Amino acid sequence: MMQRNIKRLLLRPIVLTRYISTQNEYLIINEENGTKEITLNHEKSKNSLSFDMMNKLIEALNHNINEPSLRAIVLSANGNVFSAGHNLKELQQSTGIDQHKLIFNKASELMTSIIKSPVPVIAKVNGFAAAAGCQLVATCDMIVCSQNSKFSTPGANFGIFCSTPGIAVGRSIPKSRAMYMLLTGEPLTAQEAYESGLVTKVVPSEKLDGEVNNIIDKIKHKSRSVIALGKEFYYKQIELNIFDAYKLGEEIMVKNINSSDGQEGIRSFIEKRKPVWNNNMQG
Repeated sequence: MMQRNIKRLLLRPIVLTRYISTQNEYLIINEENGTKEITLNHEKSKNSLSFDMMNKLIEALNHNINEPSLRAIVLSANGNVFSAGHNLKELQQSTGIDQHKLIFNKASELMTSIIKSPVPVIAKVNGFAAAAGCQLVATCDMIVCSQNSKFSTPGANFGIFCSTPGIAVGRSIPKSRAMYMLLTGEPLTAQEAYESGLVTKVVPSEKLDGEVNNIIDKIKHKSRSVIALGKEFYYKQIELNIFDAYKLGEEIMVKNINSSDGQEGIRSFIEKRKPVWNNNMQG
């Protein structure tokens, strides 16, 4: 009986009880049980992606990113605007072209940090995501939103076409819907965003936290190293032609199968038991 109980305990997913909470002028960061939630908290600017806000976001995303206990990152926001996009005060002519270049370079660095994160990044949206705010959301690996959320790329309304937001949006939804957003500036409702493929799930606002936690719980039952491998490969292959994608896929599958967790997964399936992950890619 004691041996059976010990085996049961070994097969359970590791529950991490560490809780860390930090806050700065722009963000609230809570980390608990392997989940880091980064909350945009600058309501007076409608959570705009100012240069300083983007710097803090990049820092928060990359902090302890290779810590084995970290399994998922959630991006959320306080207020009824997830993010209104770039802070237009910083894009006035008086701030200078060199500063403008720095701002858009910083935005690209932010989006790249999400893509290169070895753990999944999930946007939890309960409000309006506009322009670069919509870009930020669309760059995340998954988006769970409330029924009252909206998504827009309204830059053309203000004489600034949403070119960089269109990169993320155009890779998430069909051309005709992306062009509708970019050319008219009209927002998509949560349901329209879901039907277009921009959003993963739409739930009532009171169920938003629970739905995100449910997704993360499923991720935590997987090998961290396998998730990291799979995410990295997905973003590499999506930009390749199909023949090169399959060639790269062959190499990745062989690497995955011959890893410690790959072999553990195969053994556990054959032996009809739950896997016990080492969470590494070593053979």
